[in-house]
Amino acid sequence: QLQLVESGGGLVQSGGSLRLSCTASGFTLEYYTVGWFRQAPGKKREGVSCISGSDGSTYYADSVKGRFTISRENDKKKVYLQMNNLKPEDTAVYYCATDPHLIIATIRPELFGSWGQGTQVTVAS
Repeated sequence: QLQLVESGGGLVQSGGSLRLSCTASGFTLEYYTVGWFRQAPGKKREGVSCISGSDGSTYYADSVKGRFTISRENDKKKVYLQMNNLKPEDTAVYYCATDPHLIIATIRPELFGSWGQGTQVTVAS
């Protein structure tokens, strides 16, 4: 059974860093696209970054480009989101997601069928 579990969230001061982890089970991580998404209270879920299953290419939303880095350790079945220079507007619940039919680089949430439970990131000003 395909399962994703996020960890690494917490409270950090503005300008600080966090590394989120997404641990996969039930599927071969390296073959499928894995995305990171976030949802702040009262806002729609938005795509943050992804790493594709086809060639490992990455994609970032403009709001995080240059500050966030996505990476993957296939042998550990983990995908990471390194977040640097965090801002209060990065505060949200962060989710990782994948889909067994998805190998392209995309952060369109409607294309992802399997989601983790989320981890809270709070950036204090």
